[in-house]
Amino acid sequence: MNHLSKARRVIQLEIDELENLLERIGEEFSGAIELLRSAIAADKKIIVAGIGKSHNIGHKIAATLNSTGATTVVLNSQNALHGDLGVVCDGDVILVLSYSGETTELLELLPALRRFKVQIISMTGKPESSLARNSDLVLDTKIEREACPMNLAPTSSSTVMLVLGDALAMVLLESRGFQQEDFARLHPGGSLGKALLTKVSDIMRSGDSCAIVSPDTSLRLTLEKMTAARSGAAVVQSIEGTLAGIFTQGDFVRAIQKDADILDHPVSEFMTSDPVTIREDKLAAEVIAVLSAHRIDDLVVINQDDCPVGLVDSQDLSRLKLV
Repeated sequence: MNHLSKARRVIQLEIDELENLLERIGEEFSGAIELLRSAIAADKKIIVAGIGKSHNIGHKIAATLNSTGATTVVLNSQNALHGDLGVVCDGDVILVLSYSGETTELLELLPALRRFKVQIISMTGKPESSLARNSDLVLDTKIEREACPMNLAPTSSSTVMLVLGDALAMVLLESRGFQQEDFARLHPGGSLGKALLTKVSDIMRSGDSCAIVSPDTSLRLTLEKMTAARSGAAVVQSIEGTLAGIFTQGDFVRAIQKDADILDHPVSEFMTSDPVTIREDKLAAEVIAVLSAHRIDDLVVINQDDCPVGLVDSQDLSRLKLV
């Protein structure tokens, strides 16, 4: 039995269904974003309902929405008619998930929901279903087949719902102008929260831990300062105090391979004169992104006057548990 080929078949089937979703998504999606955005702006909430696998997907969608500042609760559809409807208020938006659109518990719930002044968005693979007909807006999640070899277990259908839910949350986030600072406020714990709440000035090397030299400093003395600071790079600062460049261990290795007699040459001959920089008042999370984007290990920190004030070494990020 070729397990890998079967696994690839499952993955490819789900990819195919996601590509179908990509081609099918239309103005209904934009309408859903406007309904959700208006509800959040009015200090109302989003309520997610589903049964079985759809209920599980609903929990994930709700968690993503909550993590991005869109207040969302999951309604237990089986308990809703026995008191749980107390979470529903006029002005809320109800997101109902059901592939068939004919789930008994959900259909029994719809008349009760209609007693409130709410908007109902359905996420269903059957746009002609009872659920769809009784919704204000329908998001089509139909698929050609499940990834299950018997075409029975919810696989492709649940993946499509999950991805569409992520799209709703992320587009809603952008439409509301949700920023990194907002995200940090909701994620204070763990490495993610630490990275988002910590400023560059909190993690940079400065003072004796940062080797700062002038352009005419010899390579020999520059290396001594780097060793003393236990740093893999030296910041080169002009007489005026502005940033002149950066000299790294990599620069040294490349230079000495060409000419072994260079230790008395000025560092300005070997430095990178236009290094990548970051402001000291930026979030530490941006350091991670900049280092990754430029594929570098050392990042010069500057102040508002573009003068160097420190250095961030990529190795420090692990030590500080920011990655």
